[in-house]
Amino acid sequence: MARETEKKGMAWFKSARSNQNQPDKNSTEQEDIAVTAEEEAASSADPELPAAEGNKPLFSKDNQDKIGLDVIVSIENMLKERQLLTYKNRGLEDQLFTANETINRYKHEQIKRDQLVQEKNKEIRELENVLTNKQMAYDQLLEDYKEYQLTSNLAYEKLSNQLETETAKYNKLYEESNNTQYQSMLKINSLEEKVRELEIANQKYAEQYQNILDDKAKLMQTINDFTEKMSFSFSPKTAASNTPSE
Repeated sequence: MARETEKKGMAWFKSARSNQNQPDKNSTEQEDIAVTAEEEAASSADPELPAAEGNKPLFSKDNQDKIGLDVIVSIENMLKERQLLTYKNRGLEDQLFTANETINRYKHEQIKRDQLVQEKNKEIRELENVLTNKQMAYDQLLEDYKEYQLTSNLAYEKLSNQLETETAKYNKLYEESNNTQYQSMLKINSLEEKVRELEIANQKYAEQYQNILDDKAKLMQTINDFTEKMSFSFSPKTAASNTPSE
C-alpha cells in the first residue's frame, strides 16, 4: 500500500516537473493535479482499516512506518516545492505577460516600421521613376545636342567655305577695283593734261582771234578813214562840175 502511494506521489511529482517546463498553462491546472493526487492517495488507503484509523488526517505522522513517513515528507516537500513553483510560475507569467506586451508593442512598432518602409519604398520607386524620366530626358537632350552640334559643324563648315569663297571674290574684286581706280586715275590725269593743253590752245586761239579782231578793227578804221578822206577830196570837184551846166 505504501509503495502504491509512493508511486502515485512520484507520478504526481513527475507531472509537476513536466508542468514546470510549460509556463503557458494556467496555475489552476496545477492545483487540479495536486487535488487529483491527494484524492488518489486517499482512495488508495486500505478499506479494511478501522473507522477510527480512516478518520485520521491524511498526512498525519502518528503511527506511520518509515516508508509512510518518507512518503508524507516527500509529499510535503513536493507541496512546498509546488507552492514555490506556483510562485515562480506566477512570476514567470508576469514576465511572460510583460514579454507578450513588449512583443505586441514590438509587433506594433514593426508594423509601423513596415508601413514606413513601404512608404519609403514607394517614395524611392517614385524617385526612381522621376530619375529614370530625367535620365531619359537627359539622354534625349544629349542626343539632340549631338545632332545640333553635328548640324552646326556642317553649317559652320559650309559658311566657312562660303566665307572663304566670298573673301576670295572680294579680294579679286578689290584688286580689280584698285586696278580700275589706277587706270581711271591715269585716264583722268591724261584727260586733265589734254584739257590743260586744250585750254592753253584755246587761249592761244582766243588771243589770235582777238588779235585778228583788233587787226580787222584797225583795218576797218583805216578803210573808213581812207574812204572819208577820199570823199572829202572828191566832193568840191563834183559841185563845181554841176554848177556850169545849169
